[in-house]
Amino acid sequence: MPAHAAPRRRAALATLLVCSLLPGMAAAQGGNPKVAVVAHGLVNPWGLAFLPDGRMLVTERPGRMRLIGTDGRLGPPLPGLPPVAAEGQGGLLDVVTDPRFASNRLVYWSYSENASDGDGNGTAVARARLDGAPGAERLADVQVVFRQAPKVASKLHFGSRLVFGNDGRLFITLGDRFSRKDDAQTLDNHLGKIVRIDPDGKVPADNPLVGKAGNPPNTRPEIWSWGHRNVQGAAIHPATGDLWATEHGPQGGDELNLVQPGRNHGWPVITYGRNYGIGTKIGDGTERADVVAPLAHWVPTSIAPSGMAFLTSDRYPGWKGNLFIGALRGQALVRITLDGNKVASQERLLQSQNERIRDVRQGPDGFLYLLTDNADGRVLKVLP
Repeated sequence: MPAHAAPRRRAALATLLVCSLLPGMAAAQGGNPKVAVVAHGLVNPWGLAFLPDGRMLVTERPGRMRLIGTDGRLGPPLPGLPPVAAEGQGGLLDVVTDPRFASNRLVYWSYSENASDGDGNGTAVARARLDGAPGAERLADVQVVFRQAPKVASKLHFGSRLVFGNDGRLFITLGDRFSRKDDAQTLDNHLGKIVRIDPDGKVPADNPLVGKAGNPPNTRPEIWSWGHRNVQGAAIHPATGDLWATEHGPQGGDELNLVQPGRNHGWPVITYGRNYGIGTKIGDGTERADVVAPLAHWVPTSIAPSGMAFLTSDRYPGWKGNLFIGALRGQALVRITLDGNKVASQERLLQSQNERIRDVRQGPDGFLYLLTDNADGRVLKVLP
C-alpha cells in the first residue's frame, strides 16, 4: 500500500516549549504544523536528495540506496554500490546530486568502508552515474573521490554530511571517530575535520591550507576547518553562500556553527560539553581567542542535531529565512529564527511524533521534508 494512503500515521502536532540555551534568547512563536507521510518502510534512513522529476533518492544505513516514486512507493535497492561497513553508527550515510545532475546524472554518497587490510574503517565518498530506464536504474561508473585517513578501529563518529557550495565544490563533514578525539586538533589527518574537494576528488587551489603543507609538517590541503567532534548537519546559507553546520557534543555541548575556512572550532580543547556520566569538564573551558565560537549550543542535555536546511520558500507564513534542524535525541524539528548571523530564537516542533529526525531538506515544491531514523523510517512532509 502506498505510504501516503496510511492516514493513521498522520498526526496533528502541537508547538512545544522552547529550550532556550543562550542568554537573552527569546522563544519563537510559530504555528501548529502537521505532517503527511510520503513514504515508510525504510530501515534507518540517513540521507535524502531530490531528482528533477520529483522522485527522491534515500539511503538506508544497512547499505541500500532506493528511489522513491512521486506516489510514495519504494523502489528496489539500486545495484552498483561498493561494499559498506554497516556497523554501529557506520553504514550508507548521506546522498546528494551533482549541481549539474540534469546533464551529467551524477550522484554522490558517503559511507563507512573497511580498510583493505581489515585494519579499521573510515568515511569514504563515492560518485556514480544514475543510469537506466525509470524503474530499472543502477549506479554506473562508480568512482571513490575521497577516503578519510587514517582508518580507525571504531564504530562511531563518521560525520558524513555532504553539501555542494555555490562554486560547485563539495564539502564533506568528518567525525573524530570517538577514540581519536585529540587528532581533531592536528592537521596531518582527516579526523574531526571538514574538507573541501573538487567533484572529482582534487584539492581546490583556493583551499585555506593550500601551500602550507610544511607548516605544520604533513598538513592536508583538503582541510577546510578543524576542531570538530561529529558534524552530521550542513547547509549553505542562501544569501551569503557560507557553510553552516551542526555538531554533536558529548554530554551537552551540541553546536550550531558558521564554519570558518582555515580556522579551529575547538574540539576537544574548547567545548561546552562534559564527560559522559560523571559530568566533569573537558579541555580548557568554553572560549579561546583563536577558536571560533558557536552561534548556539545546547546544554546541559544534548539534542543530537543532524540534518539541516534553510527555508527559502513562502510555503510557511512567517518562516522564510528560518533554519530548520533535525534532532535525534531531542526527537524534534528545531526552528531557528536568525538576525543576520545571530540566533534570535528557537522553537521545537513535532515532538509529539516521538521520532528521531535524521535529515531535513527543502523539496523542489518549497515544502520541508524529513527523514525519521528507526527500523520503520518514514519520509514526512511538513504542512503549513
